[in-house]
Amino acid sequence: MRTGEQLTLGERAADKMRNGMGSWAFVFGACGFLAVWMLFNRNTGFDPYPFILLNLVLSCVAALQGAILLIAAKRSDQISSELAQHDYETDCASQEILKTLQEDFAELTRQHAMQSEQLREALTLLRARVAD
Repeated sequence: MRTGEQLTLGERAADKMRNGMGSWAFVFGACGFLAVWMLFNRNTGFDPYPFILLNLVLSCVAALQGAILLIAAKRSDQISSELAQHDYETDCASQEILKTLQEDFAELTRQHAMQSEQLREALTLLRARVAD
């Protein structure tokens, strides 16, 4: 799986956005920002109640978050696809190893059977000589 410098700039940015905006730190930071804005702009600030500028900013953020969520979802799909490809390649390699082991085991079984037969013949000859 690709990591670090193997990722494109867009992929790294999407990962950082997903990890940043999908965190509790972002939620608490956003709540803190809203509280500070409302506290300092109650009646005499540059954006007094009903906070029209704040509503505009939040609308813009909401519009961008839709695109950001789509980018994050696309990136998650790409990561899942790469993991599935890696799993497939690992399964294929394992299958080749198992096939080789099965062939080796079959050869060992054949050799064991041959040696058992030779031992049986040798014991038969030995018994015949001892009996004479």
